[in-house]
Amino acid sequence: MCEHSYELRAPDSAEDWKAYHEIRRKILFENRGEFGVYDENHPDERRDGNYPLLLLLKGEPIGVIRVDINGLQAIFRRVAIREDLQRAGHGRVLLALDESFAQSKGCNHILSYVAPDAVEFYQRFGYALVQDAPMTGTGISMQKNLA
Repeated sequence: MCEHSYELRAPDSAEDWKAYHEIRRKILFENRGEFGVYDENHPDERRDGNYPLLLLLKGEPIGVIRVDINGLQAIFRRVAIREDLQRAGHGRVLLALDESFAQSKGCNHILSYVAPDAVEFYQRFGYALVQDAPMTGTGISMQKNLA
């Protein structure tokens, strides 16, 4: 899989935003039994320091994340790969590109609230459980130092 055929960027058209929200709604809400809960107009999506990002493969939207920057820390929120493309290495590429994005914003630490079934995936890429951290909703706190 050639990483040069991937692009991570902010949604910049109505079509991009539609794809961004469709992936998030389906993977992160509906597939978890939360129907009618997703809010496309949530203010966090456009808050200063928050970066909604779309992963494209050969121009086609395949994944999403929102990276919230808080000083030297990046918080990875709502990471998802399109359902029909999961378990094919795209998540690995998304994490690598997200980490590069965070570093480009001056961050040296990442925090993410990870779904219980994704903990092992994150551990394979150097993320560690945050000891004694409370769960956030159903998310398990994990972290990685970039420096």
